[in-house]
Amino acid sequence: MADFMSTEARSRVMASIRSNNTKPEKQLGSMMFKAGLRYRKYVKDLPGKPDFVFSGSKVVVFVDGDFWHGWRFPQWEHKMEKPYWKEKINKNRERDKKNHATLRRMGWKVIRVWEHQLKDNPDKVLARIIHGVRDGKADQETSF
Repeated sequence: MADFMSTEARSRVMASIRSNNTKPEKQLGSMMFKAGLRYRKYVKDLPGKPDFVFSGSKVVVFVDGDFWHGWRFPQWEHKMEKPYWKEKINKNRERDKKNHATLRRMGWKVIRVWEHQLKDNPDKVLARIIHGVRDGKADQETSF
């Protein structure tokens, strides 16, 4: 199926897609702030430049878009007609796995929040993050 947009129009549309400060990130950030959690955003020194970083408890949170990060990609990749998009999403998934593993080796707890999880059950997502951050602080306080 051919693209119904010109190359210039498609370029404008793709350029308008945000890579950070997305709607789900803003929603989650607001929820965490209201819950009393304080965080840093997009720490460049950490692999993958996590969306939210809780340095004191060594917890990072990534908010992943279902399409761009390939939620259950093997189940729907056959619908993608252009190899470019299959490659793009597969590269994103591989990069995410690599960053996750690197962060774990560095001693960070990684929490990955999918866009649909935040949409379907924001309270459950928030509880998971609060639990992760509080557990990390408890572990850190009792270590010698």
